[in-house]
This record gives sequence, C-alpha cells and structure tokens, in this order.
Amino acid sequence: MSQAPIKRPATYDDLLKLPEHLVGEIIDGDLITSPRPAARHAAAASALGADLHNGFGRGGGSGPGGWVILDEPELHIVGQVLVPDMAGWRRERMPEIPDAPFFELAPDWVCEILSPSTAAMDRTRKRHHYGRAGVTYLWLLDPAPQTLEAHRLDGDAWKLVASVAGNTKARIEPFDAIELDLSVVWAR
Repeated sequence: MSQAPIKRPATYDDLLKLPEHLVGEIIDGDLITSPRPAARHAAAASALGADLHNGFGRGGGSGPGGWVILDEPELHIVGQVLVPDMAGWRRERMPEIPDAPFFELAPDWVCEILSPSTAAMDRTRKRHHYGRAGVTYLWLLDPAPQTLEAHRLDGDAWKLVASVAGNTKARIEPFDAIELDLSVVWAR
C-alpha cells in the first residue's frame, strides 16, 4: 500500500513565486491565493479608505487623525502571512511607517471586504489569527448585501459592537469620532 506524499508547509519563497494578479497568504502552513478584488469590492474599499484617511489619516482632515491606515498591507503576525483589505495602526504604536516589505506589528484595526471566494476564510481562519495577534477591532464589510459588522476583541473572544446595513450613516468603533455615510461605500 503506498502512502500519500507528505505535504510541506508553504514558505515565503512560495509567495514570491506567485503571479502579480494573485494575492498570496500563508495561513496555518497553507498557501492561499485569491484573485485581485473585483470592481464592487475595490470601489467599497476605496470609498471607505477615503473617508477614514480624511478623518483619521495624516493631518486628520475632518476628524481627529492619529492613525496610519493602509490598503492591503502584508502582515507577518503569529506565524502567519496575512493580507487584509485594510488595516490601521494608532500613531502612538506606529509613529512612522517602517521601510520594510511587510509589517510585524499587529494592527489595531483590520477590515476584510467579503467576497464569495474569501468570505469563509475571512470569517474563520483569518479572524482567529487576528484575535491571537491582539488586533483590537475587526470589520467585516460585505458589498453584495450592503452590510458592515464591527467586532471588538474582548479577552480572547470577538464581541459584535455594530451591525449596519444599507444606505445609513453610522459611528462605528474605533472610528466613531466621525459619521460614516455607508451609501457612499455601496455606491457603484
């Protein structure tokens, strides 16, 4: 009787060999690849990012500032290589953006924009590792049904702190100093 070959854990070299059109992550030793975001996904990320950068990015704009907010940063945390759609660090924890290809400091906030190909992974394995890394806030934004769930890490469990849907305005932790107009996020 022949044995199945032993599967080796994915390495960073495996990520580097991926074609440019794929986003690669290493989760629990598995190489996970996803296509670049589709148009609706990219539009929602761009609109949300613009609001957050205006209110909380460098200079503060219409809000208090105090954050570094980045699109698709590569995170090397708790033995994983994760690429959230957006992540933010409080300036007191990251006064300057490091000149490095990836981040080893876990963010304070992560936003995953759900799509049919990534929703299960975002809601389970990635969510688990964000919690292990001590990420304080996790937003799950789903453009198709136009929903946003905001979770705060409470000990070692995620607590739902906001759940909004449709064309509404809301103040959502940790960015509750400004009102977000979700109709802009969903707009096509």
